[in-house]
Amino acid sequence: MQPFRVSSPNSFAGRRIRISEKMETSLRYAGDSKSLRFYAKEKFPVASNTFCQLNGELDTRIGAPTYLSAMIRHFFPDLSASLGVGVHYNRNKKLHFNVRGKKEYPVTTNGLLTFNIKARCDADEEFREINSGGAAEFCWNIFNIRKDQDLRLKFGCDAVDRIPYLQIRENNWTFNAYWNGKWNVRYDL
Repeated sequence: MQPFRVSSPNSFAGRRIRISEKMETSLRYAGDSKSLRFYAKEKFPVASNTFCQLNGELDTRIGAPTYLSAMIRHFFPDLSASLGVGVHYNRNKKLHFNVRGKKEYPVTTNGLLTFNIKARCDADEEFREINSGGAAEFCWNIFNIRKDQDLRLKFGCDAVDRIPYLQIRENNWTFNAYWNGKWNVRYDL
């Protein structure tokens, strides 16, 4: 089963939250970090269209977690939107609070091409340092490009730094490239 496939390719509206029966894990490598990271995410249902998401990352070079986070996420299927509120603890022993949102607009009637707007706001535990960001992107899902092979292409731009990016996802592999030369790759286990 492909990790990014939804039960219905038609628009966000009408989709149900799919809680995986097993923990989602991946191996990640970024060109600027020079270390392999092990990532894990688990989702627990809380209510209809709401779940608690726990995730963390272990850096294999230093042998310690780089971050741990917990977030309550709610989906609004009729609005094709989602909202998340949570906490994030990083390896510098700093606690941050965060809010994230996403709104999806179908470009085609079948919902395979969408225009997405994403936003986030992070604050330290004293609310002295507040960082915000967002992005606008086009996302094109191509199912069964070959037998049992799906493809997702994303092209977007960071709203704050104005850095364009591209994502190519083929079944378990994801490659992200940024206009400033940074890149990373992920393999879902």
